[in-house]
Amino acid sequence: MAATLHDVAQIAGVSIKTVSNVINDHPHIRPATKQRVLEAIAELDYHPNLSARSLRSGRTGMIGLALPELSLSYFAELADAVIRSAERHGVTVLIEQTGGDRDREIGLLSSPRRQLTDGLIFSPLGMGNDDADFLRVGYPLVLLGERIFKGPTDHVTMRNVDAARAATEHLIRRGRRRIAVVGAHEGEVIGSAGLRLRGYREALEAAGIPFDPALIGFTTLWHRSNGATATRELLASGVEFDAVFGLNDTLALGAMRVLQQAGLRIPEDVALMGFDDLDETRYSLPTLSTVDPGRAEIAETAVRVLLERINATAPEAPREFLADFRVIERESSGSREPVTVPGASEERGQES
Repeated sequence: MAATLHDVAQIAGVSIKTVSNVINDHPHIRPATKQRVLEAIAELDYHPNLSARSLRSGRTGMIGLALPELSLSYFAELADAVIRSAERHGVTVLIEQTGGDRDREIGLLSSPRRQLTDGLIFSPLGMGNDDADFLRVGYPLVLLGERIFKGPTDHVTMRNVDAARAATEHLIRRGRRRIAVVGAHEGEVIGSAGLRLRGYREALEAAGIPFDPALIGFTTLWHRSNGATATRELLASGVEFDAVFGLNDTLALGAMRVLQQAGLRIPEDVALMGFDDLDETRYSLPTLSTVDPGRAEIAETAVRVLLERINATAPEAPREFLADFRVIERESSGSREPVTVPGASEERGQES
């Protein structure tokens, strides 16, 4: 028969209440008493009845994480970072995938599955600012991403404009003047693509480099195949360029393959920059220069802020948190005589 709370209390020579306090990590317990209880728990191989605890406390000890597409390395690595952070806080993560479909995202917010978790970290891709009212839910919710701003929930995001501007400035300082972009979305203003394109244009303007629409490669999705296709189209158009800025690393890695197939040397003929600092960028040939957008900080902040909401220790008004970033120079954006750009910084995010 499984050991009970009463059995642990008897072995440790304390009250059932004291055992409960030790299990729940309450403060103000004498170290010697805590040690006796922990030794009794180990001796009896006691496991708390989590279902009963959930019924008493109204908590499940689980949080939800809803992401668009786990096949994309960025979201897979973000999920890993959230899980690691949650473990440090003693909670479990239930992951759901939306496919970036607006209807599925909206349906998920009111799904009966929400009863399985104490709160939700939500990264929409199909929803937009006009859908902000759907975020008015009756449970703790933290928003990620760049689809909805100034909504009714806490929001943890990255400095897309500043980071993309810093990435472009990095290429300019390496002497690049004809910088192509791969991954732009037609007509997008709010969203990762629109914001990063804005940062790119700001860097060009600050350096006195005219914006050339012919250098913009549009895509729909941000997969390797899209980066490859957009780069082939740029090459086929005959437009001259000496650098490519992939709006995420996956696009940049697709571009890398096509540039090499075309006989172009990286970085001698074309410098290459990505965005996201995926693990695989350290092992590409050449290694890919990129932007670390603060993924670990985003994950840790999202978990901490959600737990504050769950524990009712957060202020009433919704908050916005912006992660710091840094430009990471690797082989793909290597040597040329640098061009000095007044006021440019390799780590603009650290200055904010």
